[in-house]
Amino acid sequence: MKNYNFLFIILLGIAMTNCGGAKKGENTLFTFDNSNFKEHYLSQDAIELSVLNPNSKEIDSIVYSANDKKIGSTKGSAKLPFQLRDQKLGYQYLKALVYFGGENSEATARIEVVSNIIPKALKYSILNTYPHDTASFTEGLEFHNDTLYESTGQKGTSYLRKYDYRTGKIFKQINLDSKYFGEGITFINNKLYQLTWQEKTGFIYDANTLKLEKTFTYDKDIEGWGMTNDGKYIYQTDKTEKIWRMDPKTQKMIDYINVYSGDSKVKAVNELEWINSKIYTNVWEKEAIAVVNPKTGAVEGILDMSGLRKHTNAKPTDFLNGIAYNPKTKTIFVTGKNWDKMFEIKVSE
Repeated sequence: MKNYNFLFIILLGIAMTNCGGAKKGENTLFTFDNSNFKEHYLSQDAIELSVLNPNSKEIDSIVYSANDKKIGSTKGSAKLPFQLRDQKLGYQYLKALVYFGGENSEATARIEVVSNIIPKALKYSILNTYPHDTASFTEGLEFHNDTLYESTGQKGTSYLRKYDYRTGKIFKQINLDSKYFGEGITFINNKLYQLTWQEKTGFIYDANTLKLEKTFTYDKDIEGWGMTNDGKYIYQTDKTEKIWRMDPKTQKMIDYINVYSGDSKVKAVNELEWINSKIYTNVWEKEAIAVVNPKTGAVEGILDMSGLRKHTNAKPTDFLNGIAYNPKTKTIFVTGKNWDKMFEIKVSE
């Protein structure tokens, strides 16, 4: 447990403070009865929903919803059991639409569902060390056909590069317009997708020629950070605890998960990599990699990477960033922003 606590601190920096519990609606007629609400809930928990009726109105019925989806209704003021097993981790925004005397009134509340998983402590061994361009402000790192691709940030110097990771020899480089800050990349359906930071713009290239085929605009008001895919959908981050799922054909967001380690949100999840049906993610400004369940958002493993820095000339502000899985060697490549080295590692419990 001591080891887990140490890794937890590395991953989160400090424990995130959550408001917890529920917020009463501002409705003056009805409010949620939160007298038995807990600070946190687990997915196997259930909760009874009911409203307080201080003015003794004669209630006809109540329709309850969570995150704007109907979960049930009751006659009169009867309580409604609410199973949390199908809810995503994070805040559940509850609403009760109360019907009385030909009128209706709304009450709102909030509860938080957190992870019941204690992340495993993972370790790594360095198999090989390779050169890395210290001018590269690494944002995305990805293998395609045993060749490494890298996307970098900073306006005016952002690029997409295809190169030999063993020698650093550049095969091809696409320089972004100076108005763009390059971010994450991923290969899917013979296309290479690339994000930009705050410009809300993405690019789609031919995977073989790197010819730009399409420019698209994000359909949500979010930033572009990391990217990966599961062969069908693209996953991307936005500086928060969210990992969005996107349809690569339409570039539309379908859904998202919230990343939680225990009862704390893991904010600023960054560069992503899909490895053995899990999402490996850097956490901005943290010397750790989190292994995330893509269905629930629960952190299942924490990899302490703080020992890598001593092998580099990295400055304190040169943060760990960049995860690439090579399916041919079944090994992971990691580096950091402006690091002089990239490491091929093997991960184990």
